[in-house]
Amino acid sequence: SQQGRRAIAHVRGYTKPINKYVYLEQLRSSNATLFYKVLLEHVVELLPCIYTPTVGEACQKFGEIFRNNAGMYLALEHKGKLRAMLDNWPHTPDIIVVTDGGRILGLGDLGVGGMGIPIGKLHLYCAGGGFDPSSTLPIQLDLGCDTAAVVTDPHYLGTRMPRLKGKEHEEFVDEFMQAVSDKWPACIIQFEDFQSEYALKYLEKYRRKYIHFNDDVQGTAAVVTAGFINGMKAQGTSLRDAKVVMYGAGSSAVGVSKYLMKSMVVAGLSEEEARNRIYMVDSKGLITTTRGDKLNEWKQQFARVDGAPDMTKLEDIVEFVRPHALFGLTGAGPSFSKAVVETMCAHCPQPMIFPLSNPTSKAEITIEQAAEWSRGKCIFAAGSPFQTLTVDGRTVHASQCNNMLIFPGVGMGAKLSKASRIT
Repeated sequence: SQQGRRAIAHVRGYTKPINKYVYLEQLRSSNATLFYKVLLEHVVELLPCIYTPTVGEACQKFGEIFRNNAGMYLALEHKGKLRAMLDNWPHTPDIIVVTDGGRILGLGDLGVGGMGIPIGKLHLYCAGGGFDPSSTLPIQLDLGCDTAAVVTDPHYLGTRMPRLKGKEHEEFVDEFMQAVSDKWPACIIQFEDFQSEYALKYLEKYRRKYIHFNDDVQGTAAVVTAGFINGMKAQGTSLRDAKVVMYGAGSSAVGVSKYLMKSMVVAGLSEEEARNRIYMVDSKGLITTTRGDKLNEWKQQFARVDGAPDMTKLEDIVEFVRPHALFGLTGAGPSFSKAVVETMCAHCPQPMIFPLSNPTSKAEITIEQAAEWSRGKCIFAAGSPFQTLTVDGRTVHASQCNNMLIFPGVGMGAKLSKASRIT
């Protein structure tokens, strides 16, 4: 208890979140028992330090703040030997979180700097899900990096080469999955922060063959759908009548949109009717079949075929759709303007505004802006933590809609049930 009090006092002695992160990671590497005691006793206070939003900065500075190794790094030079490489790990993991660093939060390609995400997620699997720390394994697939500022950083820890793509990338990941399944057949394998084309492709390829799920796609979708269902209840809007603008068209946005569709289908709509209730927007505007560009496979699923006009401005799209909910999953930063919020409020007395991109700097809108521009009328939830505000006598609660609220339970549920598949 005395050591725990001293440790949390040290954490509180730092003013910058990144310094709190560095201290806690140093504590974990030197005394894991004390680290988890402190984390469990102060979990609400420490979550923003070890995960969102601080983990984004930690990934950007991963080489600079690197102190002690955690997990495994598997590089292209190990291709053909991945099964043998796993023999070097001294424990039998119940769960692996693996990334290739290709799309870290809203920060883009960080290469091996992305290892901060599997490390942070597994802390939450332990603190929130009850996993034994020794039964968790973070893995970084070091397959290159296409961000020049990252690979030219003198502190960068990864292989300095262009990112592996296409067939070569898939062959490496295929070998990795087979190696893990052969070495630890009961191990849960969670994919994290792969680029959208790989995240969606590999989820469909592996989900029925291995004990596998993708938290960016499935975890985010589950927690956002929970918020959507309850937000519609708070509005008094039937799911059968709900209309949504999805600002973003990557793997997370597609996963969320599919789960929103399912909730509407359960409420009584057909699949086609539910799909038509979701208006997906990418960097070029509303996704339609008539705007003249080539759409990838997952955008085609949500492209408008009903004659909706080709629009590029979010404000115009919101005016046309008159949605009950606006979700942001772009990772592009501030993009919900005052005009957008006021247009939402003009057509919905209590609109849902969910800026879900992480870290905080990449959120589409802040709670201060949403509360002021909606005059306290909006239902607000964000991927990163914000403070609750009062505007014009209305309290705007800053709910956090982050997959950290669900994936620890999914992992432990899969372990306890000895699941052969995670749907």
